[in-house]
Amino acid sequence: MKSAVIVFPGSNCDRDLAVAIEKITGTAPTMVWHGDRDFADVDFIGIPGGFSYGDYLRSGAIATRSPVMAEVGRRAAAGVKVFGVCNGFQILTEAGLLPGALMRNAGLKFICKDLYLKVETNKTAFTNAYTTDEVIRIPVAHHDGNYFADDATLDALEANGQVAFRYCDRNGNVDDAANPNGSQRNIAGITNAAGNVLGMMPHPERMIERALGGDDGRRLFESVLNTLETA
Repeated sequence: MKSAVIVFPGSNCDRDLAVAIEKITGTAPTMVWHGDRDFADVDFIGIPGGFSYGDYLRSGAIATRSPVMAEVGRRAAAGVKVFGVCNGFQILTEAGLLPGALMRNAGLKFICKDLYLKVETNKTAFTNAYTTDEVIRIPVAHHDGNYFADDATLDALEANGQVAFRYCDRNGNVDDAANPNGSQRNIAGITNAAGNVLGMMPHPERMIERALGGDDGRRLFESVLNTLETA
């Protein structure tokens, strides 16, 4: 799998994402600076977590103006798989590649801990190695992870199977007690309508092997490999 990781000023999880991709696919990704207007053809683009531009204005807002994002948008429209994690999710919503917005956590505090997610569907390019309704454990580290969209958008996401992950408890219960940040309908990750763009707040790249505390995040990247191999 040929891949690229986009690096913005303030990114601090680009190496985490690059290491995960190389360990799982066997090939190191190309690291692409945000000021580049073009880069080599790839099958997968990763937009990492961190604090691009120091989260000034809104998290991810300035990053969308970086020259590279026009090219990311063009390739997403052409069907290239794009994955945005944490700040990457915020960038994808700010760029209009995913619907909705990420707001300040309801508790107004930074959250950094392992949480449980329910896999809502395994019929996407990013979740086919999981089982629908499977409960997985993935870490979060964010201050602005409160997913918001209007009711019509939320209903469309549900109807189209675009909700990939929801916050839940260890038993798979999706309720307010399991919601860490106030996200509507406990949404932790969504895809675009075409299914080739995924944004999520939790960090699967930090949970790819037992030495890191667990490997529940590994199958997200393996799902992309599965999709590309059967294309």
